[in-house]
Amino acid sequence: MTVSYRQPGVVLTDHRFSVPLDHDDPAGESIELFAREAVASEKAHQDLPWLVYLQGGPGFGANRFVGKQAWLGRALKEFRVLLLDQRGTGHSTPANRQTLPLRGGPRAQADYLTHFRADSIVRDCEAIRPGLTGGDPWTVLGQSFGGFCTVNYLSTAPEGLRAALITGGLPALDAHADDVYRAAYPRIERKVAAHYARYPQDVERARQIAEYLVRHEPVLPGGYRLTVEAFQSLGILLGGSEGSHRLHYLLEEAFVRTPQGQALSDAFQEEVQGLLSYAGHPLYALVHEAIYGQDDRPTAWSAERVRAEFPQFDAAKTLTDDGPLLFTGESVHPWMFDTDPALRPLRETAEELASRTDWRPLYDPARLAANKVPVAAAVYHDDMYVDTEHALRTARTIGGLRTWVTDEFEHDGVRAGGPRVLDRLLALTRDEV
Repeated sequence: MTVSYRQPGVVLTDHRFSVPLDHDDPAGESIELFAREAVASEKAHQDLPWLVYLQGGPGFGANRFVGKQAWLGRALKEFRVLLLDQRGTGHSTPANRQTLPLRGGPRAQADYLTHFRADSIVRDCEAIRPGLTGGDPWTVLGQSFGGFCTVNYLSTAPEGLRAALITGGLPALDAHADDVYRAAYPRIERKVAAHYARYPQDVERARQIAEYLVRHEPVLPGGYRLTVEAFQSLGILLGGSEGSHRLHYLLEEAFVRTPQGQALSDAFQEEVQGLLSYAGHPLYALVHEAIYGQDDRPTAWSAERVRAEFPQFDAAKTLTDDGPLLFTGESVHPWMFDTDPALRPLRETAEELASRTDWRPLYDPARLAANKVPVAAAVYHDDMYVDTEHALRTARTIGGLRTWVTDEFEHDGVRAGGPRVLDRLLALTRDEV
């Protein structure tokens, strides 16, 4: 049963679909997918082409827009839009500490989660597309990890695509997770240096907070253990368009004076809890490194191992000298499954995934080279999350792909620059630029 309702200027319809857990076993277990259709009110009864949006992550449900926010308003001028909660996220059979024990123990949970990568998400799209479009191909808009899914789509089911739009999401086709993080840490260091150049007062503030955490080892109100390494991971903010400013305002409200002396403010603790907790998107932590698994090598906590090659990120070393404390970025570490109460029950499951070696290839270079689907990709000049060099190397291997390389936006450009970004990419697919 579908349910339709209205927001300002938009008609929304909720859809639920049943798809195989394992598309290679269509008669086996099924899971439920949720997607929200959006169409401009004045076009609700028109026969419009479809655009399906694949969210970044992994592990995040589709955006919950109000009306015609961000890029959606531009898309609704010509498309009927499907906002898909990818499997395991949002309302699509969510995978978390509450639901995964239904699968059994850690090994069974890990086996289940092998079906939650880009290849399965694309096959979900192909399973539901004919019933929505009448069999017509649709346009896909893939943001970040959604772009990884889009490149898999071009590799495995290009016949389902009218056009492909990618924002900050061109993956390295054959890189191991180690290669990804070995390229990431220098980018993160540049972002931290730029932040401290903008807000030099934050150098001392960050050190003071780190020193306080070493002495007190606080537990946040929601149960999160705020270690120095966890504090450093707030650097994930620096990859967004407003992230440096958000981090600065967070740091400046860290302390208050109390009858017992200086303490972390309630406001700081509350915001940090929200930024660091994976309670709303645990799948991100569980399968983040698995999205790079394609060969016979385990990911084996790649970000943690590779970090040891960059001793400047070692907080203990930093606090013994006068250097600035370096924040880290988009990476998942084993200690997160100790500090975060939303992840603690899943530690063994994460270990199982980190040790797996049977990952399937996600991309087909030969098929990508022969691509005939119009493709346009926004590549951000110094993207903290997706390496620009890796992205451009991939762009050169996909037949007919047109890139827009820009330093006007950070990784969240499709949100910050919404209509303009979508306009530019659509024009590129139509040879209008």
